[in-house]
Amino acid sequence: MPEVLKAPLVVEFPFTRSLGPVQSAFLTGLRERVVLGVRTGDGRVLVPPVEYDPVTAEEIRDLVEVAPTGTVTTWAWNHAPRRGQPLTTPFAWALVRLDGADTALLHALDAPGPDAVRTGMRVRVRWAAERTGAITDIACFEPYDGARREPSGHTGVFEDPVTGIVAAARLDYTYSPGRAQTAYIDALSGRRTVGERCPACRKVYVPPRGACPTCGVATSDQVEVGPRGTVTTFCIVNIKAKNLDIEVPYVYAHIALDGADLPLHGRIGGIPYDEVRMGLRVEPVWTEGARYPDHYRPTGEPDADYDTYKELL
Repeated sequence: MPEVLKAPLVVEFPFTRSLGPVQSAFLTGLRERVVLGVRTGDGRVLVPPVEYDPVTAEEIRDLVEVAPTGTVTTWAWNHAPRRGQPLTTPFAWALVRLDGADTALLHALDAPGPDAVRTGMRVRVRWAAERTGAITDIACFEPYDGARREPSGHTGVFEDPVTGIVAAARLDYTYSPGRAQTAYIDALSGRRTVGERCPACRKVYVPPRGACPTCGVATSDQVEVGPRGTVTTFCIVNIKAKNLDIEVPYVYAHIALDGADLPLHGRIGGIPYDEVRMGLRVEPVWTEGARYPDHYRPTGEPDADYDTYKELL
């Protein structure tokens, strides 16, 4: 049995969103070292603020300043901070109910160790040296044994308010494709495409999954397919992706390789984008050292008859 592959994988993208009046005031306030909450119809003060009462769903915009000091309501120790977390040394994740608030705010608590943290301990905001209007303007919380800080009574009206944010979303993990797809990837390194045949329905799945999605039985019988295939459906891409060196517009298609009962994805090249069509016969184009086809191009054969691929759309 060949070794099953595994490799680190990173999924990362910027997430851009606009802010309504409540979130705009909250983040602008952090930039100015002011913590704002919002008061509900029954008098509760929610921090961080929300735009609708979680109990009644009523819209709420009554902003109220709370103190930068508060009390830990619960916590968990983080022994090994990860990339992008608030602190690079071990710290506690804590829910802190700021003085004047009725709900707790989740943030990092800088403490020398877990023995120094307890529910009910008093803490205060440590502000970031440079603030831009983001939750990271609170660098963290830190232990505090002084008097309760009183808010200044800020109204929540600021000059040059923050109206939008861009947050980086990132997921780091180790991915293993499993036995079936490891064999599929290994075959690609030899410029071959293999699928697996279901012993019950006899369908050939590419890429293989290790089990038939229709019958639910394990698959192990390898079948080489292609290399040529037929475009079943396609779309024209008009938006250029970051770090992708392909000029728009281009075509991405479902391609049913000869002998396969499931289409796979591939980019179509070697033909004007507006001439790509269902039934177009294509073949893979490999680049030097590549583990998979760079794109598919027309073979010059007559288009496939619709009845030959209508079940593979």
